[in-house]
Amino acid sequence: MHIKGPPEFPFGYTPLAKCGDASCAQMDFGILRLKSGASYRDAEPLERAYLLVSGEVTFQWNGNTIEAKRPNCFDYAPWVLHVAAGDEVALTASGDSELTVHAVENAQEFPAKIYRPEVCSDEMRGAGTMREASTRIVRTIFDKSNAPYSNLVLGEVITFPGKWSSYPPHHHAQPEIYFYKFLPSNGYGICQLGDSAEVTYENSTVFIVENETHPQTAAPGYAMWYLWVIRHLDNNPYIRPVFITEHEWVKNPDAVIWPASIKEALK
Repeated sequence: MHIKGPPEFPFGYTPLAKCGDASCAQMDFGILRLKSGASYRDAEPLERAYLLVSGEVTFQWNGNTIEAKRPNCFDYAPWVLHVAAGDEVALTASGDSELTVHAVENAQEFPAKIYRPEVCSDEMRGAGTMREASTRIVRTIFDKSNAPYSNLVLGEVITFPGKWSSYPPHHHAQPEIYFYKFLPSNGYGICQLGDSAEVTYENSTVFIVENETHPQTAAPGYAMWYLWVIRHLDNNPYIRPVFITEHEWVKNPDAVIWPASIKEALK
């Protein structure tokens, strides 16, 4: 399922998925845009995470206050507030700001945590393989390794122009949502879903809910950022993906990929 979003979301909260709806994602997901000076309060009885995509926001929760600033999602790592069900949260914008909001059923209590940019640092995946055709930036914010109490996994990927990410092709039983931004914003990419493909644009949302393989590519000239959030299944949490065996050979740094010599190919 693919939702081609508007060029810009309206101010306020725009829901894109709800637990139990037709998306089958088994989690809430939406976009929150705040005009400078505007506030948003939330104390839902759900586990929640608020990721700052861009802008300047003051996070307040459980007697804590912190100011967060992110000029853009390509060059700067995120700020994320992660809270348990029922924790009261207030967000106040100091400039026009955009956040993604994630929520899921989880009765487990856990201490709220703010993830600062320095702990969401860039990881270069794919480097040294595939002639750099799938070198990309991955920022994993939390998963079972650092948030074992959560029912979510949250992260970001930046795909360089003309390159691939989420590659080699892989799949997993747990539902996942991708949400996209492009630089420049009129860019586009391709999301493969099993044997089908979707063209993705600025503010597109893709739901991966049927164990499909889901590699991605960005059109030449356009950097592609996407947020990814996975919903752990009961008694079947997400730990790692399952790669398609016939394509795993490309991960070998010594793999011979045609043409064997770029210099020869350019003669």
